[in-house]
Amino acid sequence: MKVTDLTHSIYSEMPVYPGTEQPIFQKANTLEKDGFQEAKITMYSHTGTHIDAPAHMLKNGLYLDDFEIDQFIGKAMIIDFSKVKTPYMELDQLRPYEEKIKSVDFIILKTGWSKYWGKPQYYENFPSLTEEAAHWLSGFKLKGIGIDAISVDDMKTATFAVHKLFLKKDILIIENLTNLESIDNEDFIISIMPLKTKHADGSPVRAFSIT
Repeated sequence: MKVTDLTHSIYSEMPVYPGTEQPIFQKANTLEKDGFQEAKITMYSHTGTHIDAPAHMLKNGLYLDDFEIDQFIGKAMIIDFSKVKTPYMELDQLRPYEEKIKSVDFIILKTGWSKYWGKPQYYENFPSLTEEAAHWLSGFKLKGIGIDAISVDDMKTATFAVHKLFLKKDILIIENLTNLESIDNEDFIISIMPLKTKHADGSPVRAFSIT
């Protein structure tokens, strides 16, 4: 059994979605003063490698804590767009995988953009799904769609149409994945377990694969 970490570390100067505050780590207790160490962490619910719940963008949408725990683990496959030099991931590029998609719980879109983590390029020109492609994918019985970039939508979007197409079908969105190149198997198990908090519109996760 091989377990592969697909998660970016959370730290105070880490990349975040434009307009979001970076995490704050404060020493609450120290060995010298209190005999133990403890930190106070302040961060947004969509920090780092994280998942979006339907409630993130939909009125009356489900929160993460409305899902059963098996929603966060399942059979996955990677669709590799890292060598495709186009600004969008289009339906015609997805159709060849139709039969395979029917047999998995999670689709992971590999763009190769995680190599730019911490650089200005991370926010620019990554391949994003067209609305047509997202609509087609939303027709499958999927638990989640993941990507190794900051968003499944184009950064210039004002409507977040791709997000909403998935979230309306209760398909979770996993963003800021990394290390996808370390997965060699065509099929694998992915776990994206969130923190168990009430009314969670999203949560950082420790994403990993099992092959």
